[in-house]
Amino acid sequence: MKALWKGGISFGLVNIPVRLFSGSVTHRIDLDMIRKKDQCAIQYVRVCKKDGKEVPWDEIAKGYRKENGDYVILDKDEIAKAMPEKTQTIDIFEFVLEDEIPSQYLEKPYIVEPEKAAAKTYALLRAALKKSGKVGLCKFVLRQSEHLGILKVEEDAILLIQIRFDQDLRDPKEAKLPTGITIQKKELDMAMNIIDQLTEKFEPEKYKDTYKDELIKLIKKKAAAPSKKTPVLKERRAKAKTGAADDLLEQLKASLKAIKN
Repeated sequence: MKALWKGGISFGLVNIPVRLFSGSVTHRIDLDMIRKKDQCAIQYVRVCKKDGKEVPWDEIAKGYRKENGDYVILDKDEIAKAMPEKTQTIDIFEFVLEDEIPSQYLEKPYIVEPEKAAAKTYALLRAALKKSGKVGLCKFVLRQSEHLGILKVEEDAILLIQIRFDQDLRDPKEAKLPTGITIQKKELDMAMNIIDQLTEKFEPEKYKDTYKDELIKLIKKKAAAPSKKTPVLKERRAKAKTGAADDLLEQLKASLKAIKN
């Protein structure tokens, strides 16, 4: 693995030299945009909306559009001044209980690896976090942006989980949510029965990206026989057998029956 960041964890007066590695990988298949008739690759160009002419990089600036349509132009130096000071430190400024952090704040995981000389202090922080049952709330700068995160222990590793700032989250109240609806006891009991029937231990390795696998099969098949028409991928989602559309109880009963069969 290639380190994304090198620096140290600031823990009181202790500094732990560490490296950060991405804690996730992307299995996305990249598909290029091409012209269908001759397979010519599509190239994006920077074109002025007014005259349709291509604009070279040295003539491009960044601007904030005002309500009247005019722009406030910002040059590179001005933007650079507004950026956070680049540091090589993950500063723990507070400790909190992990279950106090709602799931919508969690964003991206990183693996924290100590430098060889920092094995003891890394192990000390890991043991202290484990014993306290808490996570370290911290700030760090990565790719010219300041981020909020938590340091937590997962088995033998300390993970840095990037979390969202509160200002980046939308209030769920902005959505039109149902209120004042009466749920019958029979309906709730049956819904709870369905939940009980489908309850399993969470085993993430069971779940695979089936879309990627199907796409690879399709590409291989078409590569072997390019003259054939593109086969349509069949949707694998099972259709729920329901009774009358407006009869919630009948739908719940049909769901239970499907589970037991």
